[in-house]
Amino acid sequence: MEPFEVWYRAEHPRLLAAMVLVTGNVDEAGEVTDEAFARAYERWDRVGAMESPGGWTYRVAVNVARRRGRRRGLEERLLARRRPPADVPAPAGEAWALVAGLPERQRVAVVLRYVADLPEAEIAAVMGVRRGTVAATLSTARRQLGAALVPEVVDGR
Repeated sequence: MEPFEVWYRAEHPRLLAAMVLVTGNVDEAGEVTDEAFARAYERWDRVGAMESPGGWTYRVAVNVARRRGRRRGLEERLLARRRPPADVPAPAGEAWALVAGLPERQRVAVVLRYVADLPEAEIAAVMGVRRGTVAATLSTARRQLGAALVPEVVDGR
């Protein structure tokens, strides 16, 4: 089993980058990432022995992000006021604007596949769905992104 510190140094930048794209907020991503690694550290004897400690940590981070999002939505409804969304530097350029417009499930799957470089089986474990659902979700997301990137053909040109 790899020491936690070595694993942490290797995995932290990837998870943080993925969570920036999942949450759309740099500060939120840092908090979610820190929470996931704190939980991994507390359970390192068990997590470090897993086939994919990174996959476990991604799943924790995504779950924490979702929970925070639900809580934030409830607070906003209760307070009945709207805050403007935080501006996020586009780490992936113009393509991120298109990815950010995808539904949450598609956005999470795209980030985990193409930013975190996780295989579909690990993405399924992180998202708590079947591998086939991940494949279908990625296919739909790619189709939507492709349609947004390719201008429509007008009058057969």
